[in-house]
Amino acid sequence: MTPFRLALSAMLAALALALPARAEVAVTDIAGRQVVLERPAERVVLAEARHLAVLGLIHDDPVSLVAGWRMARGLDEPTLAAYRARFPQIDAIRPVGSGNRDLSVEAIIALEPDLVVLTPIDLGDPGAEVSRQRIEQAGIPVVYVDFYSHPLTNSMPSLRILGTLTGAEARAEEFIEFYETRLNRISNRLADPAITRPRVFFHVHAAPQGCCSTAGTGVFNDFIRAAGGENIGAEAVQGIVGNVSLEYLLGADPDVYIATGGTHMAARGGLVLGSGVEAETTQDSFAALLAGRGISSLRAVEEGRAAGVWQMFNDSPIHISLIEFLVQSFHPELFADLDPDATQAELQERFSPVEVPGTWWVRPGR
Repeated sequence: MTPFRLALSAMLAALALALPARAEVAVTDIAGRQVVLERPAERVVLAEARHLAVLGLIHDDPVSLVAGWRMARGLDEPTLAAYRARFPQIDAIRPVGSGNRDLSVEAIIALEPDLVVLTPIDLGDPGAEVSRQRIEQAGIPVVYVDFYSHPLTNSMPSLRILGTLTGAEARAEEFIEFYETRLNRISNRLADPAITRPRVFFHVHAAPQGCCSTAGTGVFNDFIRAAGGENIGAEAVQGIVGNVSLEYLLGADPDVYIATGGTHMAARGGLVLGSGVEAETTQDSFAALLAGRGISSLRAVEEGRAAGVWQMFNDSPIHISLIEFLVQSFHPELFADLDPDATQAELQERFSPVEVPGTWWVRPGR
């Protein structure tokens, strides 16, 4: 090799060493698909708008990451207002669909995102599958995450996936340690086979009239089982949610009655609680619910083994505080030392970029 070529080779080798390494990131998503990015994503499209708050668990400014979102499952109004107050640029996020399966490929491609985040609602749907293929053909990676259909199985892997793909691995692991420490404390105490699991009825979107929508498999069923209960609804309902008659509920005679609600239930005279709701409003609506026809005569209600919880715990890793509340409701003596209010407060203080006051659960008389 000539002296010139030797010098050139040495210069090129030195230049290569001086250049930063390629920051390629790779994950296996909850659908078992390999997803590879050249570098951590900086422009993300969310299939569920309310997953902005999930990104907020691992990013100080999640709004700066989100270029577009599907509007079907949006943030509740108080949470959206809190994000808007701190991050006015949230109004620049572009809609890429409205219905659960409505996804505009053209709108997504026009945003030039680094990553599109889909959920199990898109898996197995022919239209969504075609959309995914077109998005990937345009050179945009797609990843599936799940905080809803199988939350105990998929929430922490999904958070780790989002952390890896958006350059927030350390923050994701910090949250996972927080979550798993609390969940393991519960599961370890419940490991005693002598512990009796109470039969629980979950009254979903609860109102005194039109009883009763209830939880089947997945979602709240997973929370009930993690908290040491048996879900009556899983015996009668196929799928995630379904209806049973008031007569069925009375005949089932649950040991514990749990209602879910939110601000969306105010128009129906149902259980009102959640972000932005005062405790007095929740207590009044809960008392009216428990006084309703049939519900008032349940043994669980008569014995004070009734409670109400926020419906929107059902699509976020913050459900760990709900599990603490439920296990205290099911096994009060075994878990008297837990403080779900403190856990919920710490979630907001340590992991959320915004503070959203509210009432997250209720028991009779308080």
